[in-house]
Amino acid sequence: MNNIQIFTMSLSDFYEIEPIYNSEFDDFWETSILKAELENTNSKYIIARLDNQIVGFAGIWISVDDIHITNIAVKKSYRNNGIGSILLENLIIMSKKLNKSSLTLEVNTKNIYAQKLYLKFGFKNLGIRKKYYNGTEDAYIMTLYF
Repeated sequence: MNNIQIFTMSLSDFYEIEPIYNSEFDDFWETSILKAELENTNSKYIIARLDNQIVGFAGIWISVDDIHITNIAVKKSYRNNGIGSILLENLIIMSKKLNKSSLTLEVNTKNIYAQKLYLKFGFKNLGIRKKYYNGTEDAYIMTLYF
């Protein structure tokens, strides 16, 4: 996947994703929430394009002293091709430029693939949030310190 290009996500990118959001990406948020995130000055989102189509996106929230990864999503048909790694690497670069002390996220305790990705980039498992997802599934809290 050498031809992956990373861009800042715009509202026009959102409108490109919106019709395929639930079928091509995991349904973690309503599209209205993603749109609101794009309009939030404390949020930054990027997209991954391959052959002029969006194949993934990722975002962060910027708080007082750290940064939180809100999501990393890759189109189902493009998974296991390194796109998640490219998105995460770009989020890390973006976060380091913001001069905060750390980058934190939650990941489902059952999502082994995502956990391996975060560990590969140096994230540490710092704890667990019980029933974090839909009031039923637990999440690990993982942090990368700069």
